[in-house]
Amino acid sequence: MLKAALAGYLTSLSLIAAIGAQNAFVLRQGIRREHVLPVVLVCALSDALLITVGVAGFGSMARLAPWLGSAMLYAGAAFLFVYGTLRFKAALKGGEALKPTPGATTSLAATLTTCLVLTWANPHVYLDTVVLLGAISAQYAPDQAAFGAAAALGSLSFFTALGFGARLLAPLFANPKAWVVLEVVIGLTMWTIAASLIWTA
Repeated sequence: MLKAALAGYLTSLSLIAAIGAQNAFVLRQGIRREHVLPVVLVCALSDALLITVGVAGFGSMARLAPWLGSAMLYAGAAFLFVYGTLRFKAALKGGEALKPTPGATTSLAATLTTCLVLTWANPHVYLDTVVLLGAISAQYAPDQAAFGAAAALGSLSFFTALGFGARLLAPLFANPKAWVVLEVVIGLTMWTIAASLIWTA
């Protein structure tokens, strides 16, 4: 169970930590100290719901089609390898920087609407949570629940740190070199998880 939980937590963190519009938005809200808790909760709860759908869905599908688990294992490993390669490629380009711009205060409703759109209208969120995390969780049977819970915890901890630690993180991640290091760490994590999936197949 501990192995499944650790894999879920690390995989979730690796997927979520990549630069994206959602992370930039959370960081922006954190820097401005504006509706930080609601934004963090929307992001984390959305991920938790999608992860639950992925973990539960793949478990049921695997029982109906036993070959599906192996197929998704190799597909998931391939995706992780490619995703890790893309992270190394991004690092070689020199990294990016998150530089939220100041602006007028927005209402809670407008803020949450933007947050929901950035979360649910992003096709990658479904690939990361429902498909990829769901497929990987099947490899940790009968501890899929521990994998899913830890993955959701990884999402919550990341968004909490990003939102409430933004004042401290902003100067660091305004520097592209910091993102180079992050991209490399993400890439190595992705490759390690991919290798472990193939090794245990």
